[in-house]
Amino acid sequence: MSDEEHQFESKADAGASKTFPQQAGTIRKSGYIVIKNRACKVVEVSTSKTGKHGHAKCHFVAIDIFNGKKLEDIVPSSHNCDVPHVNRTDYQLIDISEDGFVSLLTESGGTKDDLKLPTDDTLLTQIKDGFAEGKDLVVTVMSAMGEEQICALKDIGPK
Repeated sequence: MSDEEHQFESKADAGASKTFPQQAGTIRKSGYIVIKNRACKVVEVSTSKTGKHGHAKCHFVAIDIFNGKKLEDIVPSSHNCDVPHVNRTDYQLIDISEDGFVSLLTESGGTKDDLKLPTDDTLLTQIKDGFAEGKDLVVTVMSAMGEEQICALKDIGPK
């Protein structure tokens, strides 16, 4: 055959998909769903009966996990919906910079400096006040579909 070597350039990521398909009829309240390309947590599901021509429909009411906006979608229950891979990771807070970015300590001992402070006012004041008091704080970072945001805070005592 051919003695030439073929070079393939890979332009994809590591193969880990941001979403996975799941049948609409199996998605329940407090599960996750992608609506309008946003990762959302389902707060209400209602299913309509099958009509004269076919499919039962699922009506989803969900809240965007990053900005808190309410989104709705209606999907035939036999069709597939995208469900985001949602991960929660705990990091220790090292520093808060002037421009609103946080410096976090990863489990491997490295630092993560690409996250902004949360937009939620109560969580923001808790983080700033706790850091100013010199407490050891652990923040929980939620990540889905290439987006990350601080969503919770734990106080693990004084330094």
